Amino acid sequence: MVIANASNVDFMIKGVTKFHAFGQDLWVTTTEIGLSIITITILILAFVTDRKMKRATEVPGTFQNIMELMVESLDKLVKETMGHNAKKFVNYIGTIFLFILLCNISGLFGLRTPTGDFGVTFMLGVFTFCIVQYQGIKNHGIGHLTSLAQPFPVLFPINLIGEITNPLSQALRLFGNMMSGVVIMGLWYGMMPIFVKIGIPSFLHVYCDLFSGCIQTYVFCMLTMVYVNDKLD
Repeated sequence: MVIANASNVDFMIKGVTKFHAFGQDLWVTTTEIGLSIITITILILAFVTDRKMKRATEVPGTFQNIMELMVESLDKLVKETMGHNAKKFVNYIGTIFLFILLCNISGLFGLRTPTGDFGVTFMLGVFTFCIVQYQGIKNHGIGHLTSLAQPFPVLFPINLIGEITNPLSQALRLFGNMMSGVVIMGLWYGMMPIFVKIGIPSFLHVYCDLFSGCIQTYVFCMLTMVYVNDKLD
C-alpha cells in the first residue's frame, strides 16, 4: 500500500493574502475568512428569520417550525441552568451557541474550523471572564474580591488563580477538541491512499466536526452559564 508523503499533510492556518498597514505586513488568514463567512451567514439568517417571523401565520411553515424549535430549546436550556436569571442572558448565550456551533461544524463545508485557532477560543474565554467579573462586582461589590479570601485568607492566591484560569480552561478545552479533529482530518486526507479518501472521511467528519462540535458547543455555553450564575446569587 502506497502512503502519501507527510509533506502533503495540511492542517495549519494559512495566509491567504497580505496587505501593508501601520508599518506592518498583515495577513488575511483562513481563520479570518472562515469567521467572515460564518458572521455573514448568521446575519443573513437573522435577517431572513426576522422577515419570516413578522409574517408568521397560525399554521407555521418548515422554516418557522425549525426556528421556533431552536429558540424554544435554547430558552429551555438557559432557564433550566440559570433559573430566574435566564431572561438577562438568553440572548447572549443563544448568540455564542450559534456562533460556536457554526464554527465547529464549518469543516463539513470545506472551511478550516475557526475554533481550531486558539486566538478565537481565547477571545471567547475573555468575553466570559469579563461578563463574570462584571456581574460579580455589580451584584456583590467589594465582596466579590473578599470572597476569594474565604474560608481562609491564605487561600486568596489559589482562589485568584482559579478565577483567572476558568476562562482559560474553557478556551483550551474548546480549542484542543476542535484542533484534534482538524489534525485527524488533515492526516487522513494528506497521508492515506486515494481509494480510502472516498466515503470513509464522511464518517470521520460526522464525529470530528458534527458530534464533537455539538458537544463542545454545549459544554462551553453550559460552563459560561454556570460561571455567570454563580456571581448573581
